[in-house]
Amino acid sequence: MEKVKVFVKDGCYKCPSAKEIGLLLEKEGLNVLYYDLDTADGLAEASYYGVLSTPTMIVEDADENTVADFRGTVPTLQTIKEVLVKQQTSPLL
Repeated sequence: MEKVKVFVKDGCYKCPSAKEIGLLLEKEGLNVLYYDLDTADGLAEASYYGVLSTPTMIVEDADENTVADFRGTVPTLQTIKEVLVKQQTSPLL
């Protein structure tokens, strides 16, 4: 199953919007994981993905391959849905 990872930090003025998009995706049945960069676990995950700005949203396929990422910006719900649909319909190489 695809998932979206949302990286946020206190004091980030765009992060509430990223969390809101995440909640909307959850309501549609998507697996959304949140990482707070003010915690050790959040920083560790951010380091693994090279996250240097917040908010960051990373869309992964079922095999945990990154299919899209949005760094320092908040994509629209429609943009994420388009990424997911494109990923699901793209032929296997």
